Amino acid sequence: MRARDLAVDYPTVTPGTSALDAARLLAAGRLPGLIVVDAERRPTAVLPGSRLLGSMIPRYVQDDPALARTYDERHADQLCRRLEGRRVADLLPTDGTPPPVVDAQATVMEIASVMAGARSPVVAVADDPRGTDAPMLGVITVADLLGRLLPPE
Repeated sequence: MRARDLAVDYPTVTPGTSALDAARLLAAGRLPGLIVVDAERRPTAVLPGSRLLGSMIPRYVQDDPALARTYDERHADQLCRRLEGRRVADLLPTDGTPPPVVDAQATVMEIASVMAGARSPVVAVADDPRGTDAPMLGVITVADLLGRLLPPE
């Protein structure tokens, strides 16, 4: 089984997409993350749901999770306001890490290796060995990959 056989159509965002719209897309589709693409549909980054969620939580609460208990439900319901006026580009890492992309001919082991190495719930599949020089063909999620790897019950 090759990456091309496992890849599925998947929602994408651009760096200019509203962070709130990205959050809505994640929630509506129950997605683990989103692939960020450029104007030519080449993958440029992955926005995991955990990173988007982390951008909503104040840093001091992340540093000391015990402080989360001080937030009542009324204040917790307002966390999404922290996304207002922000774009997907504002939420992406700036360390230059390339997006997790596999060639359409990648094997299941290659896909798993890239996914695990990038700690990403999704990988893009492109019809190019370097990955980012071609438009994205589709996406493989960790759930789909595990479904392929797990033995039948």
